[in-house]
Amino acid sequence: VDRHADIQEKDLDERMHTTPYFHATALPNVNPKNLVQIGIGGWQVPRPAVPNMVERETNIFTMDDVEQLGIDKIAEMALDRAWDGCDAVYMSYDIDSIEAAFVPGTGWPEPGGLLPREALKLVGLVAKEGLCGMEVVEVSPPYDHADITSLM
Repeated sequence: VDRHADIQEKDLDERMHTTPYFHATALPNVNPKNLVQIGIGGWQVPRPAVPNMVERETNIFTMDDVEQLGIDKIAEMALDRAWDGCDAVYMSYDIDSIEAAFVPGTGWPEPGGLLPREALKLVGLVAKEGLCGMEVVEVSPPYDHADITSLM
């Protein structure tokens, strides 16, 4: 779950927070067709990322998709793709996928993300199917003077 594609090979000549999805699509034991991103959108998604995602045959659900189909349907479709032929599913949750007003403690806040109720429901729907692990990434407490992000 992320607001940004994070599918650049390098950023400033390094592997960093904008590159993990690119490298995940190259893992030998992970079929890119099983990788799913939910919440993509906004002005910070680099345009070169789009053909890269198409070329690697990953799955993308934008915020427009979430608005049109609802979080329940998005979770169902994402899980169908993630579990297809797999023994385990891992969830990486980038805190910047949530509407910036609710999570100021991230390095890449952007308006138009998931609302807290959608974010929590999505995690519940995915976890209900069983996860081998989960991480929450891109949390930056120094940017959150009131500890609001920690409520999520």
